[in-house]
Amino acid sequence: MPASDDPRTAASSADRHSRSTLRRRVMRLPARRKVTLLAALVRDRRVPLRSRAPLLVVAGYVLLPIDLIPDFIPVLGQLDDLLVGALGLGLFLRLCPAHVVDEHLQRLEEDRPSRVD
Repeated sequence: MPASDDPRTAASSADRHSRSTLRRRVMRLPARRKVTLLAALVRDRRVPLRSRAPLLVVAGYVLLPIDLIPDFIPVLGQLDDLLVGALGLGLFLRLCPAHVVDEHLQRLEEDRPSRVD
């Protein structure tokens, strides 16, 4: 069977397309809407706990006094906090089920308040 006819390849390709589309839609949101999306996803029971783990790591990293680069070093000390935060949030969004993210994005794009089941 050629690789192009393999259903697993087609499914993973569709998932990658869906994920890249979701990523573009999230990036187009204003900052306030991104925070709303994040809050809605954290509250949503359909998002598994393992998907929320990066948020705990980011919170711990920001709150604990241990840093990769100490904060007293100008600019670089704060940049590592931003980098860890951005990577953690990106990983959180990647680990969230795509259909849940899509549902919350649709609500935000339609300017409706998010209702969590």
